[in-house]
Amino acid sequence: MTITIRNEELILAKERAIYLPKEQLLAISDLHLGKAAHFRKAGLQVPSTLAQNDLNRLSDLLNEYQPKTLLINGDMFHHEVNTDIDDFEHWKEQYPTLKFVLVKGNHDKLDQKQYQKLGIEIQDPSYCTENFCFIHDAVKCTEENLYPISGHIHPGISVYGKAKQSLKFPCFYFGNDYAVMPAFSAFTGLSLVKPKATEQVYAITPTKVIKV
Repeated sequence: MTITIRNEELILAKERAIYLPKEQLLAISDLHLGKAAHFRKAGLQVPSTLAQNDLNRLSDLLNEYQPKTLLINGDMFHHEVNTDIDDFEHWKEQYPTLKFVLVKGNHDKLDQKQYQKLGIEIQDPSYCTENFCFIHDAVKCTEENLYPISGHIHPGISVYGKAKQSLKFPCFYFGNDYAVMPAFSAFTGLSLVKPKATEQVYAITPTKVIKV
């Protein structure tokens, strides 16, 4: 779905990403690479394919939009270096000309040298364009003239059918003061939002993005 915010076109992709054609920038949030491996290390039976599936979805987006910059709006890595992050390093070799930018989130605690080794540019606390300020937690944004776009809370929305049955979907939330992106990782929960009448929410169904 294509929407306009601050007189700029944004494309909301059902793969849980935003593409900014003007900037040739693809933005995702809360990738949480390494989370599955972290849980497996703790003895929980989490499938080893989760991280690879997320990277495959990301490849599809990169092939479709051909951005110059991939922006991860916080929580790229869930914890310490592990096998999932090793897989990311090999995956990244497919994109030698793509600029990788990370806005640091609360889970991004690798050593600076590790980010450098992975070829990731760090922006802390935010990455700003002409109209938007990408920041992991919107309440910390200090760029008063820009519209903040955050992540962090993994927003979701309940959609009700005619028989009063409901389904929960990840969503894009565009409030009066800031926006919240969905978590890109499939291995996350949802924090349900309750929008006001003046706010916009776009649910991400398995086949398309819909306004609710």
